[in-house]
Amino acid sequence: MSKIAIMGAMPEEIEPLLKKVENVKKIEYANNSYYEATYKGKELVIAYSKIGKVFSSLTASTLIEKFGCETLLFSGVAGAINPELKIGDLIIADKLCQHDLDITIFGHDFGYVPEGAKFVETDKALREVAKEVAKKSDLSLIEGTIATGDQFVASNERKEFISTNFQADALEMEGASVAVVCDALNVPFFILRAISDTANDDAGVDFDEFMVGSAIISANFILDMVEQIN
Repeated sequence: MSKIAIMGAMPEEIEPLLKKVENVKKIEYANNSYYEATYKGKELVIAYSKIGKVFSSLTASTLIEKFGCETLLFSGVAGAINPELKIGDLIIADKLCQHDLDITIFGHDFGYVPEGAKFVETDKALREVAKEVAKKSDLSLIEGTIATGDQFVASNERKEFISTNFQADALEMEGASVAVVCDALNVPFFILRAISDTANDDAGVDFDEFMVGSAIISANFILDMVEQIN
């Protein structure tokens, strides 16, 4: 049976998962905790990476290379750029980019490095599973571009920059780095985010208030997806 990795960035993003899974076994590795578990007969490995692109790259790589996970699902929260997205709404990434990667001085686009790609696409089959889950649960789900960077965006100016240069719908701090790892290692992956703030001047206040609730929405959705994955 194949193992499914479920990742978050913060403890609050995986706690709702750990409350619902069974046979939990905690393993310490590379200054982090990994939780082997089962859910509805499926083998899982759950971990939160800590915040940012470096930690999320390390954790994604470990889940694949050390624990042998063959599919990776990311559950967490994000700030909205698309004005249609409200706090608590769900977005799945069709592709991701790094909004803070900048070697434009050498004539490249924002977010691009040689031998890399400006955008990395997620697994289409997993997105279809998500759409089925949303349909059955009567949940609204937006599919769009998610931008990642090593900064918590709480500025209308930065938000506008990301919107203009990447046409992104939401932003966060881990998805694109996880995407690069999974793409390089040929592991199907999926990024789900529930909106916790709108990345404006009030983002810090909104994030603190709504993050836990949004994380629970995202985690419950991911577990519904696990049931559907063959």
